[in-house]
Amino acid sequence: MRIFDAHFHIIDFDFPIIENQGYMPPSYVVEDYKNEIADLNVLGGAIVSGSFQGFDQEYLLKALKQMGSSFCGVTQLPFTVTEKEILNLNECGVKALRFNIKRGGSEDLSKLDYFARRVHDLVGWHSELYIDAKRLPEIASTIEKLPAISIDHLGLSEEGLPHLLKLVDKGVHVKATGFGRVGLNVKNVLKSIYKINPDALMFGTDLPSTRAKRRFGYEDIELIQQVFDEQATDKILYTNALKWYFK
Repeated sequence: MRIFDAHFHIIDFDFPIIENQGYMPPSYVVEDYKNEIADLNVLGGAIVSGSFQGFDQEYLLKALKQMGSSFCGVTQLPFTVTEKEILNLNECGVKALRFNIKRGGSEDLSKLDYFARRVHDLVGWHSELYIDAKRLPEIASTIEKLPAISIDHLGLSEEGLPHLLKLVDKGVHVKATGFGRVGLNVKNVLKSIYKINPDALMFGTDLPSTRAKRRFGYEDIELIQQVFDEQATDKILYTNALKWYFK
């Protein structure tokens, strides 16, 4: 079993950390992450900027150097970022732009259409949305026309599932992450998404599981293995995300 960890956070207090909605995250540096995944066959992954990191890039550049070239970054940027800054981040291994609608700390959703196209046209990045899927109808017409979009944490809610599945049918990818933070039947959602598009699901540990009701555990991987055969499991745990980030 091989894993591409499509979603985890590095939290380094040597760099700016912003309290978000009254929350301060724990320290979780590269060494902590490596220790925690030591028994998993993680061959690569994506370090994702959290709401509490705002637009700071320095922590991410340090973490990418420490993790190596099989890992990439997902960052938050202000609308005013220069072309030169985007190109530099791309050279350093950043592969995607994040809009954190659920928690804030990123650029406003009203900028999604222009900004997502801008980074895709310039450096081929996709854009990632942390959003409750029940809010998707208000931006669905925009998302459908964008070149490459993924949604975090299975869209979070049962209420939003029909809207999420419509977008999966249009080519949107979904992160099979944060099973301990979602309000839905994980098995059913995984089956539904896979049936529509076998390439859409991308597993991630979501470590260190900030604000989740339940932290990531090996049972999350076992759940995927129980639901799917070996070939499908390999797509979800490894190849789908590898192709998405390193296309």
